[in-house]
Amino acid sequence: MSSPTKIHFPSFELQISGELYSPAQGSPDRKGAAVVVSHPMTGIKEQTSADYARALSKAGFYALTFDAGYQGESTGQPRGLEDPHQRVEDNKAAVTYLTTLKGKVDPERIGVLGICASGGYTSYAAQSDARIKALATVSAACVGRMTRNGGLQEGKAENAEAIAGALQAAGQWRNANPTPPGAQAPPMFETDLSKVPENADSFFKDAAQYYGTKRGHHERSDQRVPLSSYDLMVSYDSFNFQHLISPRPLLMIAGSTAQTHHYSRTAIAAAKDPKELFTVEGKNHFDLYDDLTETGPKLVDFFGKSLTA
Repeated sequence: MSSPTKIHFPSFELQISGELYSPAQGSPDRKGAAVVVSHPMTGIKEQTSADYARALSKAGFYALTFDAGYQGESTGQPRGLEDPHQRVEDNKAAVTYLTTLKGKVDPERIGVLGICASGGYTSYAAQSDARIKALATVSAACVGRMTRNGGLQEGKAENAEAIAGALQAAGQWRNANPTPPGAQAPPMFETDLSKVPENADSFFKDAAQYYGTKRGHHERSDQRVPLSSYDLMVSYDSFNFQHLISPRPLLMIAGSTAQTHHYSRTAIAAAKDPKELFTVEGKNHFDLYDDLTETGPKLVDFFGKSLTA
């Protein structure tokens, strides 16, 4: 398979760095269909996004990966900032870029795939951008609910103490770093397996197994998130208007043992047809980042039917 082409496109005031994967030689004719692939929080385009882009290009699709604004090779200060509205715009801007590829991409056959937090961001984008003709997510999560609830586990509800703590931390960070880039941000979680406490939540143990090993380690993915991100996330919600995606098709994929499975389950419940929740038995949140045994064929089939039928 040939290497992807480095590309750039604007998103608000930032320059986004991406890679365009062309359909593999000898792959099926997808009539110019293309899929934007959006990476997890603290991730970059060379990790799980690249795995899914390669699977899609092998199956005949154009696939566009990119680094979110403030992250990876894209511009923006402070580095690592997680701004939900920038993230949503990055996905819409990626769709715009694909529409400029005259003679290659059919602008009426563009879909989006979001992984982890981007499963939330791409949902929000699809709710208000009719150019997105089909949406799929893998291990979707909502950073707003995570922040308001004081964690991402099922059963947690909006928590006034968690919100107050997040806002206090964000305010103190802003006061201490009034001018970007400011101080180096702290890591969101530990990726050195030897330093992960035995009593740590299983989600963070699973995260270290991915980001802290050759499975997902990359020097530009250091999991550092400025605390000013939290007052940007606290009032954001990925799935409040999930019903607006209809009548465009929606597929949400999650592992049966994923701590985040509940996000996909409730988001599907809030959506209208056509919709599908596809659960991969025995897999956790991070397993689906690089185990495409079931997710890869499912996505190829979904985008094939949704974009090329």
